[in-house]
Amino acid sequence: MTKIGVFFGTTTGKTEGIADLIVDELDGLAVVCKDISKTQLEELTQYDVLILGCPTWDIGQLQSDWGAIYDDLDKLDFSGKKVAYFGTGDQYGYADNFMDAIGILEEKISSRGGQTIGYWSTEGYEFNQSRAVRNGKFVGLAIDEDNQPEKTEERVKRWTAQLKQELGL
Repeated sequence: MTKIGVFFGTTTGKTEGIADLIVDELDGLAVVCKDISKTQLEELTQYDVLILGCPTWDIGQLQSDWGAIYDDLDKLDFSGKKVAYFGTGDQYGYADNFMDAIGILEEKISSRGGQTIGYWSTEGYEFNQSRAVRNGKFVGLAIDEDNQPEKTEERVKRWTAQLKQELGL
């Protein structure tokens, strides 16, 4: 059975809430969900699939728990790992760096061999630029609980169904 690890950083609880929704949608699969601040870095290598959640904080920065371990990610080999990303942010208040955090993580982890899955359409969002956009799509699920909370549940359902299909589960 495919082992899936969901790891998130959270300051206000929003990203943890999204992680919980994702885990609920992956019911029946071998899924472990952990706060990255309470995780030994090497645990990331124990899973076939990683689903990593990080809010964009301040002006296009990683949330502090991810920021604290960011440089240490260079010590890990993500070769053979399929990695999906999800993030929370404010597309109107921070239109020039919406979802930058998942883009920053994706750049690092893909440079260490991780294979990105779960690209997500930019349609339905209003922002100027983002480090998380590759070839016209976000590198993962973009959630804006500040401005579009009514879309969160449906987006999570559609994205997790997409992940299951991409993974053949």
